Amino acid sequence: MKDRALVSEQEIRRLVDLFYDKVRADPDLGPIFERVIQDEWGPHLQKMYDFWSSVMLATGRYRGQPVVIHKRIEGLEIELFDRWLALFGESCAESLDAETAGPFWRKAVRIAESLKLALFYRPDQPWPLGTA
Repeated sequence: MKDRALVSEQEIRRLVDLFYDKVRADPDLGPIFERVIQDEWGPHLQKMYDFWSSVMLATGRYRGQPVVIHKRIEGLEIELFDRWLALFGESCAESLDAETAGPFWRKAVRIAESLKLALFYRPDQPWPLGTA
């Protein structure tokens, strides 16, 4: 596995930018993001650069509450996380070498699972099939 220090801020920015270009063009995710973010794409992208820098480089720059933010999003459904992951995986494959893409992908899967559990899991209800 590639040393964490060898993942650059430039690679993070390139990945985030490509991913959000795909999200904005996506017929399912695009409208939700446009409704929530509106004209604040610059600040959102900066927050995502900070988030991934914190995740991949342990910079500690991200100071947010993703579960709280995502709970406020109307129309957010558990199935959309699969689409999010598919677009993120495509972006990793297109913008990073395989050795770098793997760690990003594994982190993204764990993040998506954590968010799905925090947002949708209810102990008194069955977990939706196909979302494991």
